[in-house]
Amino acid sequence: MRLDAIRALHAVVGLGAGVAVTEVSDRRDGPLSVGIELVRRPCCEGCGGPVWAHGSAKVKLADLPAFGRPVRLVWNKRRWRCPHSGCGVCTFTDQEPGVAPRRARMTSRAARHATRRAGAGRAISEIAAGLGAGWHTVMRAVHRWGGALLEADMARLEEVTALGLDEIVLFRRGRYREKHWGTTIVDTRRGKLLDIVPGRSAQGATRWIEARSPRWRRRVRWGVMDLSGPYRKTFTDALPRARQIADPFHVIKLANSAIDDVRRRVQNETTGGRGTKHDPLYRIRRLLLTAAERVTDKGRHKLRGLLAAGDPRGEVRDAWHAKETLRGVYRIPQHPLAVETLDELARDLQDDTFSPELNKLGRTLAAWRTQVTNWHRSRVTNGPTEAANNLAKLIKRVSFGITNFDHYRTRVLLYAGKPDWTLLDTLTPR
Repeated sequence: MRLDAIRALHAVVGLGAGVAVTEVSDRRDGPLSVGIELVRRPCCEGCGGPVWAHGSAKVKLADLPAFGRPVRLVWNKRRWRCPHSGCGVCTFTDQEPGVAPRRARMTSRAARHATRRAGAGRAISEIAAGLGAGWHTVMRAVHRWGGALLEADMARLEEVTALGLDEIVLFRRGRYREKHWGTTIVDTRRGKLLDIVPGRSAQGATRWIEARSPRWRRRVRWGVMDLSGPYRKTFTDALPRARQIADPFHVIKLANSAIDDVRRRVQNETTGGRGTKHDPLYRIRRLLLTAAERVTDKGRHKLRGLLAAGDPRGEVRDAWHAKETLRGVYRIPQHPLAVETLDELARDLQDDTFSPELNKLGRTLAAWRTQVTNWHRSRVTNGPTEAANNLAKLIKRVSFGITNFDHYRTRVLLYAGKPDWTLLDTLTPR
């Protein structure tokens, strides 16, 4: 009866013809323990000759659950010794990648299962609870197998024609919860996260791009970013042939920030303080940032009346008109006309008759005129990069305070990097 049970369990467990199930231990308060060992007698890894037995050791491996219960494989690993004195191999132990790779604490199939679950955005603690294993055991397996998958799937980095860069807060660490930043690198045409590098300076992203082949770099035609000096330097140094594009959302956001700055200053000057919710300019703070075509007749009437009441010199009105004019640049289909319109706007805003906030906006538009108007050539934005950042933040939420950059990078790339999961079944990680 015991042999029949072992044969049935061997068929269910399915470890292959070269693995024998030696014993089964069923404890009521613990996992199902299955003893295994290799059937074949190996040859020397160095000279290929016969070897002698040199003891054994039992290694416990977390496996996939069976019959609704966690399973532990107890692998009786035999140690072998080569009798030939001239052979460089003294001793070695049984190895079977189909069961588990070297120095593993989980079986290969359990590690693949955990990696796929992590790639679906599940918490490591949830995966560990399902396998009846420890958090660190599962995380090491996910990092090992996930890293091997990302390294093997080099095709996901190919065919990139538009590259986007953006900063992201990876985690907070230390006594004062210091922010640790990273840079997401995204294929904005396909919406695929390519990698995350530590830091938000030009150095990390530049080093990553320069590690790619010359053919890969020549293929990239567009470099998309927000109004970031370090990322502009990255594209200038590492991708000099690529046309740089300033993301339209961040350009309009800059104009909206100028409106807010002017409104706060004028409100402070007219009321003698920060103002209250009953002050005219505070009551239209959201209307000022709303697109003109989305404002109703009632909203336009309210906007005109409260600007007349709270904006005696017309500074807020000028900032609102500047924002709408800048938005109008993106409705111009022809690139040369867009360049001409933006140049005129930037030149007008730098006039002394306008507020200091609009002067600053005009100088910024003049400095970024090429990047702003290159959008009309490609229609590429940094929206996919922002989407990848949101996916990375989802992993940060389910990670409950992860601070290991390598582990975080692996989990985010498995979730948002769209790797080829069919390669996972063919891998044997180091």
